[in-house]
Amino acid sequence: MTALAPHLSAFLRERLPEARGASIHTCDAYAYAFKLLLQFAAQRLRKTPSALDLEALDANVILAFLRHIEEQRGCSASTRNARLAAIRSFMRFVELRVPSLIEQSRQIRAIPTKRTDTKLVRHLSPAEMEAILRVPDTRTRAGRRDRAMIHLAFAAGLRVTELVTLPAAAIDMKAHVPTVRVVGKGRKERSLPVWKSAADDVRAWLTVRGDVQALELFVNARDQAMTRSGFEHILAKHVATARARCSTLELKTVSPHVLRHTCAMTILRATGDIRKVSLWLGHRDIKTTQMYLRADPEEKLAAMAKVDMPALQRGRFRAPDKLIASLIARR
Repeated sequence: MTALAPHLSAFLRERLPEARGASIHTCDAYAYAFKLLLQFAAQRLRKTPSALDLEALDANVILAFLRHIEEQRGCSASTRNARLAAIRSFMRFVELRVPSLIEQSRQIRAIPTKRTDTKLVRHLSPAEMEAILRVPDTRTRAGRRDRAMIHLAFAAGLRVTELVTLPAAAIDMKAHVPTVRVVGKGRKERSLPVWKSAADDVRAWLTVRGDVQALELFVNARDQAMTRSGFEHILAKHVATARARCSTLELKTVSPHVLRHTCAMTILRATGDIRKVSLWLGHRDIKTTQMYLRADPEEKLAAMAKVDMPALQRGRFRAPDKLIASLIARR
């Protein structure tokens, strides 16, 4: 039997960050995936996680784990596929270190990903976005911070991780056009202009931010870096208040990523160029950005207006005489 712990530790601490240059967020996501897997396998096999062997993680256990996270934990097919991707990557690493497990590894790597539904992206209308931005009380320090966070997340189309890890030094308010430098997925860096209203809110926050030790632009009440869950809580609180002012928000679930989608739809409608949306959001492949074309009804209305419909002559319907109709029915 081959102990699992040394190989998993080497994978997470050496293979991912050093050999593959994975970001800290990727390492954290993979570590969380294996935390769930080991908890499930330990319970199933009645062992402690540290006592598990590599041989115990066969294809049957992995398939049972994938069913577990979908059925018991309520995860989506996309999340299931992400967990499987982490396991596959680890098994490729194991093949090099333990050649005797090549067959077991191939069986696990042969587990197919599940097809997912392609849904329309959820986004907010300009009136709904404005209703949310009007909620924070800018007479207070927390209100200025909340308005600046939500506005910048929307204006720059930031992922929640990009927002909460954004250094204060990454935003240049002294330039003729304020800019923000963002490091996104795959360590791709992009520089974005910040439109005037969002820049004004960021300036208002900087005047009351004070001299704090945290390098991040946005901090919590203890002057420590804002967390993902912290921003999600703040956004949910203000959305709940905004629903009383904007009835259409009652039917929508507003997450931090919905702000990113709203930015994309705003840029698309303003420019009509999907390539500019891709550059703004920092997508690696423009195919990812094409989902916003499906969500924009204006594109379809413009296409429909250019279609030459066949010229059909409309006929006139005449109701049959009731007496004749009753006689026909008796035949």
